[in-house]
Amino acid sequence: MVFITNQKAVLYMGSDEKCTLCDGKIDHPYLAMKEWDIDGHLCGKCYSKKLSEFYPGEHERVNLSE
Repeated sequence: MVFITNQKAVLYMGSDEKCTLCDGKIDHPYLAMKEWDIDGHLCGKCYSKKLSEFYPGEHERVNLSE
């Protein structure tokens, strides 16, 4: 018998969960950092926005596959 926790079910099977900030559909759930004081999952756009607010300035994305 295999047991799957609710969090793993959301990550692997998808869900109808909505973003805590924008109330949009979540394709891949992101967890907020403790410092943001946000309960619940975030969509990719809101997570990126909060990251840029928390770490201001210009950032370069690194392609680690090379």
